[in-house]
Amino acid sequence: MNTLLTRSAAELAELLSSYARGRPPRTIAVVGNAPMPPSADRSAAVDAADLVIRMTSFTTDPAALGTRTDVVVLHRGVIASPHTFADYKSRLYLLVEPGRLHWEPEAIPDWWPADLGFVPVPNHGFTVALNALLGFDPATPTWSTTGTMATYLATELFPTARVLLTGTSIVDDPDQTTFPHAWGSPVAVTAEHRLGAEADLLRRWESTGRIEILR
Repeated sequence: MNTLLTRSAAELAELLSSYARGRPPRTIAVVGNAPMPPSADRSAAVDAADLVIRMTSFTTDPAALGTRTDVVVLHRGVIASPHTFADYKSRLYLLVEPGRLHWEPEAIPDWWPADLGFVPVPNHGFTVALNALLGFDPATPTWSTTGTMATYLATELFPTARVLLTGTSIVDDPDQTTFPHAWGSPVAVTAEHRLGAEADLLRRWESTGRIEILR
């Protein structure tokens, strides 16, 4: 990790740790939005993690994806579900802003609760580095999905933690053109994403033990 980024990364790790059951968290569950079949074991593994990270228009489901939420990772174009801001005063909200590297405005989204702050994920500390791992051209407006970014954050900030990734469809279906969601209607895969590159990276992380994928 770049020395110039060490302090901000350490501060971000400390902030996330303050929302975890243990400091630092030894197990982290990153829960995506893909619909999953019922699994008591998967749901229990999510809820037993020291830190549970969900994203965008997520749902909770005791039969499949667990019920706890400690950290929510959002982008400015999110369609909020009934769960996105439920009990928001007890959670940490991280805003990923990859579009700020190209054209996205700085204005806070108008759907954001007036009394809720957020913590931006530093682009030059995380987005640029992840884009490089994915082989993206810095001059082209391409970036990862929120789920891959959340997974990258968890593994970078807590390299010794056991990171469980679930609720993702990218690894097994990188050619999809829509994302099915556990809550709400499917959404189109937008032009800035390259799912094949993300699937390759996630598979590589799984093969090296950096993450465990719960299907």
